[in-house]
Amino acid sequence: MFGYVNANWKELTQAQQERYGAVYCGICRSIHHRVSNPARAVLSYDMAFLALLHMSLYEPEENAGKNRCVLHVLRPRAWVDNPCVDYAADMNVALAYYKAQDDLQDEGKTSAKLLLSMLEPHMEAIRQRWPRQCDAMKACMEELRELEGANTANPDLPASCFGRLMAELMVYQEDQWQEELRNLGFALGRFIYLADAMLDYDRDKRKKQYNPFLAMGQGRDTGKWEQYLVLAMARCTESYEKLPLVQDKPLLDNILYSGVWVQYRAKVKKEETNG
Repeated sequence: MFGYVNANWKELTQAQQERYGAVYCGICRSIHHRVSNPARAVLSYDMAFLALLHMSLYEPEENAGKNRCVLHVLRPRAWVDNPCVDYAADMNVALAYYKAQDDLQDEGKTSAKLLLSMLEPHMEAIRQRWPRQCDAMKACMEELRELEGANTANPDLPASCFGRLMAELMVYQEDQWQEELRNLGFALGRFIYLADAMLDYDRDKRKKQYNPFLAMGQGRDTGKWEQYLVLAMARCTESYEKLPLVQDKPLLDNILYSGVWVQYRAKVKKEETNG
């Protein structure tokens, strides 16, 4: 999840902001302990949604505390820890690894090479803990590369491919909730892929890189494209509402019903400002 699945902070209560921040700090702390201190550079607020969703669904026992860290040396920051937080930390690192692998193969980015060298020593342990999820990430990223290399003109194909990746990531354990979690993740993954394609349209056109909307031979049609996003999020929230969530439900509602759109609009505004 790449910068979209975040809260609308202005609409959160003080207690919700503190809870959200504690989960985020918990994931950061978990990456430090389970992987390495430098690996915390890949931390994303999107993973806080993943942790909160699983915490609300499974309600694991939580540990909590306050600590200073390199980024917050003056004031201790609250954190929470539980298996769902650890899972989100592992998925955060795995996603960053496979994304860096893709960036290196596609564009030869030096930053991607450095990131891979930092994360590679820890990936085998993550693969052993979560083979299904890591296999799905690897397979879907390879399929995406093939679809993009073939200049696929149907946006549904790459969007659904990324949806399948997110579907497996969303399933923490295969149980009675796995179907709705997969449906939720599939729709959310489609939203993320299509939103990125929309925002990258002008840049991809300028750089002559793959974009499904360019491959279709379309000019910019933001209004039509945003209908795809609305449909994807409608399907995402339909599955979300079928889950028996109580703990942190208002915070999760904020993210899915408001936060994703606030983040999307902010990215659109940034692209327009940067030309």
